[in-house]
Parts: sequence; C-alpha cells; structure tokens
Amino acid sequence: MSLTLIIVAILILILILMYNSLVNKKNQVENIFASVDAQLKKRYDLIPNLVASVSKYMEHEKSLLENVTSLRANAIKPNISNTEKIDLDNKVTSALGSLMIAVEAYPDLKANENVIHLQASLNEVEEQISASRRAYNQVVTDYNNAIEMIPTNFMASAMKYQRKDVFVINEQERQNIDVKELFEK
Repeated sequence: MSLTLIIVAILILILILMYNSLVNKKNQVENIFASVDAQLKKRYDLIPNLVASVSKYMEHEKSLLENVTSLRANAIKPNISNTEKIDLDNKVTSALGSLMIAVEAYPDLKANENVIHLQASLNEVEEQISASRRAYNQVVTDYNNAIEMIPTNFMASAMKYQRKDVFVINEQERQNIDVKELFEK
C-alpha cells in the first residue's frame, strides 16, 4: 500500500513539475516579447521625427515617407496580435532601410545634424531590437520544444498551449546587396 502511495506521489510531483515548467516558459515568452515591444515602441516614437526631418528635402520620395508613416500608424494600434506585430515589424524594418538608402541620395540631408542624430538613435534602437529578437526567438524555441516534446506535450495540449511564431527576416532582406548599384547612385 505504501508503495502505491509513493508512486502516486511521484506521478503527482512529475505533473506539478511539468505544469510549472510550461507556465514558466510561457511567461518567459510573454516577458521577452514585452521587451521587444518596448524596443519597437522606441523605434515607432523616432519615426515621426525622422519623417518630419527628411520630408522637406525628399519631395520625390513622398510615397516612401507615406508608407513608413502608415506602417507606424498600424504598428502602434492597440490590441494587435503578436503575430501582426511581428509582420509589421518586418515591414517597418524594410521601409526604414529603404528610407535610409534614399537619404544617401541627398547631400544636404546627409549633412543635416538633426538627421544624423536621428539616424544614430535609430541605429542604436535597431541594435537593441535585434538583441531583443534573438532573446525572444530563443525563449520561443524553448517554449515550442516543450509543448511538442513528450511527455510535456500532453500537459501543454491539456493547457491549450499553441506554438508561437519567431521573428524571421523577410525574403527581400535575404537577398545579397548589389554593391555596384549602391555606387551608381
């Protein structure tokens, strides 16, 4: 009889440990995503200043500036899902890259002290976002592994835990840069 109690106690302990482990991993994902979100907010706060600083110089790139502004507006809407935030982040990253390349074509703009400061601030925020994405992707990988591997997958299924998406770069960013094109501008 005591052997049965010991086995039941061990099984209950294992279930408690699995449950706590899964909750811990879920909370880590949410915590790190909040960190990524804070970095993205810093970036989105810089965008209006950057657009305002470059808009008077860049009449020909009006559609690019409108695209950056529109993406920012969508990204700061309340109640968007993490998946939508990840997708918008990829689009904003691409649009800001295009904007920074366009800035290079305007010598007066490249020399503008305010624009130089904003570019430096944006570069710093982008580095912080990159570090946050790496941390997020690591905890999401750990979480996804935990909810898919036996035996915790049974507990995760009972808890209705779902896979989380990681940050990935888009196809455009995967392409090699045409250096020749950069020097022709």
